[in-house]
Amino acid sequence: MNTGPIEIRQLVRQLLRHRGLLDNIYGTSGLTTIQCHVLIELEQKNLNADQLASRLNIDVANANRTLAILINNNNIAYHVKSAHTQPSYQLTDTGRTRLNAHHEGINQEIALYLEQLDSDEIDVLSSSLSRYNRAMEQSEKQKGFTFRLLEPADNAAIAAVIRKVSAEYGLTEDKGYSVADPTLDTLSESYKADNAAYWVVEKDGKILGGGGIAPLLGQENTCELQKMYFRPVLRGKGFARRMVAHALKFAREQGYDACYLETTACLKEAIGLYASMGFKQLDGPLGNTGHSDCEVCMLKTLK
Repeated sequence: MNTGPIEIRQLVRQLLRHRGLLDNIYGTSGLTTIQCHVLIELEQKNLNADQLASRLNIDVANANRTLAILINNNNIAYHVKSAHTQPSYQLTDTGRTRLNAHHEGINQEIALYLEQLDSDEIDVLSSSLSRYNRAMEQSEKQKGFTFRLLEPADNAAIAAVIRKVSAEYGLTEDKGYSVADPTLDTLSESYKADNAAYWVVEKDGKILGGGGIAPLLGQENTCELQKMYFRPVLRGKGFARRMVAHALKFAREQGYDACYLETTACLKEAIGLYASMGFKQLDGPLGNTGHSDCEVCMLKTLK
């Protein structure tokens, strides 16, 4: 199944309709959707209007209007610490009782939905929703950056990134890592074939990281994930996962049966990422990469 943006949008729309979220009133509590979400946030901790707006991804004016209504209905109260600080809002006993009744009603509905699913399907649903939420968060952090194919004019810049990051982790040339590859300064030449590609991330004309896919030498119909290096400014923004996902989609389009990679034990975050995306550790290396000191070998089947 080749699911794309149109199919995902259709599924989300169906979900909203089934949950009744197109109506102004959410559940049986008599509260609007935004009012429910404000109460849920205040259930966790006291917040001011700016903090609520940020958490709910709404404008402050909308947050203030909602807070005013909830105050009038005795669902929340506020405390002003000083004349120079914003009011801090908290649930009243009435608001907490109303919210608990809302939780109970919604939980009963969700439990009924989940009765239609087996345990493994529920696990997949939970994992997928978590991943989708995370993807939305990461996409916000990636705004302002450009993700594109490597060009010959980028060769010097991406070589500098690879050398800098390699030095940061102690991956020196004498140990046979990627930094020792003779093609490092002309990297675009290595990815000219139709079944290979290398992508870079840049901002304001500065190359900050990259990664690629190419055939694995000595192994038929298997590709290799290669030269994934990112400067610190890119880390924590989801670019590594995006790079791997993009590379795997490309690999499937090219008809590869599997994707192989080699890395080293000191790159624990990278190993965790690869494992979370379906790569399994092997007992030994495949093909002929020339990176003898990369002791961690992993493979993901694509078909």
